[in-house]
Amino acid sequence: MAQVTVTIDGKAYRMACEEGQEEHLIELAQRFDQYVAHLKDSFGEIGDQRITVMAGIMVMDELSEMQKRMRGLESEIATLRKTRDDALLKADQNDAALTGALTQIAERIESVAAKLAGS
Repeated sequence: MAQVTVTIDGKAYRMACEEGQEEHLIELAQRFDQYVAHLKDSFGEIGDQRITVMAGIMVMDELSEMQKRMRGLESEIATLRKTRDDALLKADQNDAALTGALTQIAERIESVAAKLAGS
């Protein structure tokens, strides 16, 4: 297990993470620190714990909105896939109908040609 030190609101925290995830954890902590800094700028010194809770709620709100958007996009993808599949099926049916019609026309032409050759 790797360990990194992250800084949030000017305080250092030693944290463990999976090997290779150090940079990711540092980036996450920096982003969270931005939420804390934004709240401190907006509300001033209202207590470390309260600021941290408010920042956590902001992050969860953002996560919730992203999950809603993702569900909407997944639904849109499913609709697009169904539309594509329906269009491919219709195209296959049209190809089969066209092939059948062309076969019938070719047979008629051959029949007419045979009658003309026999005359």
